[in-house]
Amino acid sequence: MKLQLALDLVDIPGALEVVKTVEAFVDIVEIGTPIVINEGLHAVKALKEAFPSMTVLADLKVMDAGGYEVMKASEAGADIITVLGVSADSTISGAVEEARRQGKQVMVDMINVKDIAARAAEIDALGVDYICVHSGYDHQAEGINSFQDLAIIKSVVKNAKTAVAGGIKLDTLPEAIKAAPDLVIVGGGITGAADMAKTASQMQELIAQR
Repeated sequence: MKLQLALDLVDIPGALEVVKTVEAFVDIVEIGTPIVINEGLHAVKALKEAFPSMTVLADLKVMDAGGYEVMKASEAGADIITVLGVSADSTISGAVEEARRQGKQVMVDMINVKDIAARAAEIDALGVDYICVHSGYDHQAEGINSFQDLAIIKSVVKNAKTAVAGGIKLDTLPEAIKAAPDLVIVGGGITGAADMAKTASQMQELIAQR
């Protein structure tokens, strides 16, 4: 099980400073959609140049032109690129094909997918690397979490690794770990902590104990 840090509400200098603080305790760093919107793929490039050994995920939430968008993110230094599960099979397949050419990986974000089990099985057959259940900001405000959806996905997925995201903090991490994803994604649970390094270290310790 790995720990991914999601950076959403910071600019490029802020993102670099956060990663410098916690790099020893996280396995993957995500340039979140808000940063991509504000800064473009320059944010991905800046992070990869500053931390060349770090695995960088570009949370593009691709919905169309999968191959092209994966190509551009790869050129910027992304190792993993996200595609939406509600997008067309051809979009996901195009993303996977380009990722294979580039030596990169594709994560499918299942946010707002209605039939989680059926769609996860279809996406798994398309050869993606990760399938992620995700309670977005609006879902979290409604008190929704992803752990039940994760259990559903794990029951049908045969090839892809699984990931869980959405509002996970130090006190809820044990529940996420119990659900046994391959990847736990934490944003504000680390970046909003008074001591980011200590919190990230504690999270990594909990994961290591599973």
